[in-house]
Amino acid sequence: MTPSPAGLIITPCTVLTHDDQERVGFVRDAAIVVRDGVVESVTSSARAAELPAMERIDARGQIALPGLVNCHTHAPMVALRGIAEDLPTEEWFNDVVWPIESNLTEKDVELGARLACAEMIWGGVTCFADHYFSMDAVAAVVEECGIRAHLGEAYFSSQGPQGREKSLEFALRQRGAAGGRITTALAPHAPYTVDEPDLTATAALAQEHGLPVHLHASENRDQAETSLARHGVTPIEVLRRTGILDTDVLIAHGSGILDRDLPLLASAAGRTAVATAPRGYLKFAWPTTTPVRALRDLGIPVGLATDGAASNNSLDVWESMALTALIQKSTTGDPRWLTSRQALHHASLQSARAVGLGDVVGSIAPGRRADIILVDLTGPHTQPVHDLAATLVHSARSSDVRTTIVDGRVLMRDRELLTIDVGAVVRELGERMPALLDRSHGRRIQSYDT
Repeated sequence: MTPSPAGLIITPCTVLTHDDQERVGFVRDAAIVVRDGVVESVTSSARAAELPAMERIDARGQIALPGLVNCHTHAPMVALRGIAEDLPTEEWFNDVVWPIESNLTEKDVELGARLACAEMIWGGVTCFADHYFSMDAVAAVVEECGIRAHLGEAYFSSQGPQGREKSLEFALRQRGAAGGRITTALAPHAPYTVDEPDLTATAALAQEHGLPVHLHASENRDQAETSLARHGVTPIEVLRRTGILDTDVLIAHGSGILDRDLPLLASAAGRTAVATAPRGYLKFAWPTTTPVRALRDLGIPVGLATDGAASNNSLDVWESMALTALIQKSTTGDPRWLTSRQALHHASLQSARAVGLGDVVGSIAPGRRADIILVDLTGPHTQPVHDLAATLVHSARSSDVRTTIVDGRVLMRDRELLTIDVGAVVRELGERMPALLDRSHGRRIQSYDT
């Protein structure tokens, strides 16, 4: 009997794989067989030539990687790219970003999310964890453009109980939307903008409804030291005593995590992960970075992230991967850490685990959703290839991604975006910019005081 056609076969290519010890390796002259949005097998190109398929992608000379995951961003903030440059953190928030965000409309959020999704698909990101406002608009964009997302409606205690309730209602309403491509979280902003009663209530809601929590905590060393001076506890200790560490929690940044915090993170009852976005830390001149090595030693996944483009200027996870590897070498004084293969592990399985999708995406293996990117290494900046892992981490760029696939659906083919009209988005966003950027009203949505 002739087998039924696969939905998609990608061949011939070199495939990044993980062995049973999760070590990164590469299978050459391979093919990926996809059926119903799931990887059915990774086989030889010769075997794949005999199999029927509804669609084939000629990936000759290309590298197939698991789609990248942006583990913490504020996608609609691409509208503010370059608007608050060369400022300390406090001025960045109080004088520019939070006044502008008091003008946000749902349409602004929608257009920003659409432009951000285009940028991420273009750069090989197949899933992003977003923490922002008017998140139903972001969910609608995700549904339409085909990307995968982990979404949370951010709130401050200054909003009253309504902020927390709105975050819960969003998480329950959108959980499992877009054919399962959307997962959700409760999204308190941070321990310095959400008080302990609200965090305690959030932890209880997370337990009751089986929801994870995504928040900023110990973003930098100043926040940790200010919390100690004012309250006698670090932000991580606040998460412990409010029950947040008893939930599945994704902590954004953590460059202010102290040695005293590590045992608390190690003994957390829930699944704990940290997202690192190193470019922003360099721009803000923060004195420390995410303690990736210490967290790894505790078995805590560290996923790669960009943060929002208002601080990072791009949503380029390739850059985050390279910077994470380089900064870890510098801060530890050890050129053997992080290796290129370790960086690829952070970019694949660890990032998937950070957003709670460790059993769904993050590797190209039977049973995983077919979130796959194809990378072309024929450019002069990637030749010759002596060490494939090093070439991918330290030489390749986001513009080397040729094809982006989510759930077996091609969202970009040969650098052509298929689900978003970028020109139309840029034109409409540009028309709205004067009203969005107006700060003459003197309002701000919050105050940064750490």
